[in-house]
Amino acid sequence: MAALTGHPPTERGGWWHEYVCPAHGVELEHVGFETGEFPADGVPCAHGCRVDTEAVRGAWRVLAHHWWARRIRLLSYDGGGAELLTSYARLYLELTKAGEHEQAQGWMQRGRLFHQALTDAVWGVPISHAIANLAGRADLAETLPMLDDMVAGARRARDAMVAQDKFSSNYTAWFNALGTTASQAAAAVRGEDWDGEKEWLTGEHGQFAHLYVSTGDDGWEWEASTYYHGFVLRAYLLSLRGFDPAQVPDRLEAMIGALAGIATDGGILPALHDGPYRRVPLALEWLEIVALARQFTTNHGLDAVADRALAEVGPSYDGLEDRFTGWFAGPPRTGLVQSPALTGCYAVIRTGGIHAILDHGPHGGSHGHHDKLALYLYGATTPWQPDPGQVPYGHAQWRRHYKSVAAHPTIRIDGLEPAEATGVVRTGTSSVTAEVNEWYPGVRAVRHIESGDGYLVDVVRVTADREREIVLQFRPDVDLDVQLGPGVVRTTWTGDEVLHGYHFADAVPVTRPGPGPADDPQRTRIALDWTVVGTDATFCSVYSTTPVDVEVTGDVITVDGHEHRIGGR
Repeated sequence: MAALTGHPPTERGGWWHEYVCPAHGVELEHVGFETGEFPADGVPCAHGCRVDTEAVRGAWRVLAHHWWARRIRLLSYDGGGAELLTSYARLYLELTKAGEHEQAQGWMQRGRLFHQALTDAVWGVPISHAIANLAGRADLAETLPMLDDMVAGARRARDAMVAQDKFSSNYTAWFNALGTTASQAAAAVRGEDWDGEKEWLTGEHGQFAHLYVSTGDDGWEWEASTYYHGFVLRAYLLSLRGFDPAQVPDRLEAMIGALAGIATDGGILPALHDGPYRRVPLALEWLEIVALARQFTTNHGLDAVADRALAEVGPSYDGLEDRFTGWFAGPPRTGLVQSPALTGCYAVIRTGGIHAILDHGPHGGSHGHHDKLALYLYGATTPWQPDPGQVPYGHAQWRRHYKSVAAHPTIRIDGLEPAEATGVVRTGTSSVTAEVNEWYPGVRAVRHIESGDGYLVDVVRVTADREREIVLQFRPDVDLDVQLGPGVVRTTWTGDEVLHGYHFADAVPVTRPGPGPADDPQRTRIALDWTVVGTDATFCSVYSTTPVDVEVTGDVITVDGHEHRIGGR
């Protein structure tokens, strides 16, 4: 790796979610981190703005500090970075001597180097790994006050989560990760054996206890967000350096399986619930997770995810896996990682090149979206109708939009937001049915998904206790062509792969331009709404990657000679 000529920022950081263009809602461009100096003319957005506010400067410093932490860790694998670490340790003590960050928002658990203690932890883990890598090869005694302060901060932050009955929070995983890695690094610098396994890993409030309270039997982190699931999984894996995979609870393997279960054959990880739709730093995190998962189990099912992530971040990160060789104290597990099609959050149906996900599970707390009964449609490499993800939280208006029912391919009643809800699920040999009651008062909705011979059938039924405006929404991220014809409406969804849709409903589809997914709210996509005003509605669709013959007679839909009963139409 080339030598670094700049320096880390010399001021404390803020909240990275403020790194967003106030006009366009896009994350600002990642520029100037290697210099340590905020760009004199502001930071650009993809639409030509140059933004310079105190909030954006604070967010930029967060990202720059983290950029330096990652680079120093990479340098350390080749024996470099010791001088940077000692100078960074001196800077850390100077910047944090005032204590907690006075500019943190009221809802935050205050950090010292950044607004949030969580951000302190995410920064501190790679710094601690770098020190551990170099311990014994360089004099790092000057880093000990920083490491000891990190350990104390991690303990203090975790204790606060326990006291607030928030032990299951994703924050806790990172506080434990920082406590683990910083105390290990400090022990290595002192030439002592590490004695923190019980406190940080196996004890009452360690990582393994957190693993069980933050995930379900199916492996999903309780918020049911792809991003936060990976965020917590990465914290666990980074905590387990020198630990035998055979001694780790099976639930961690289930977490890996949950990711593999939603990934498409081409490596797309749908951005379910809160989290970026597409972001290069996130692709780097997926690369790191897969590299560690490969060391943990030989049957992880995430190779395509790694290939896609590497294509996003570029060839400079090829070989990242080599940095984690020997991460664990024992050999990788060899059992088959289970990736169930039905979990407590989602149902996945794969047929004929279609990767369909039905959202039926719990709302997901503050990171949940109003997306119950949404149907997401992907090809191997094409997001025909994806979960749109979320913008950086600092943009309140666009964040509100992407949490709303209007942003998702599901049912909307009277233009209102539904209550939080969890569906009741029934499964068949090749089908799944989810039902939701009272998410809108007096409204019952059922969505039935069935795989045929190379095609997918989707039937939505809604009943209400009085006349309501019932809307079924399509929300593509590809070019959508809509053609009305006698008895059937045809749609063509064109991306890298093409999807053909055949639709039957007593409603006229209305197209309109609207915002695409959250990576760029200014990217216009064609939204399609099917509207029925009444007390009941049935919407029937067939999807296939090749043209098929579809007919509807009464309550039976026939696809290439195969009959499916739809009922209620």
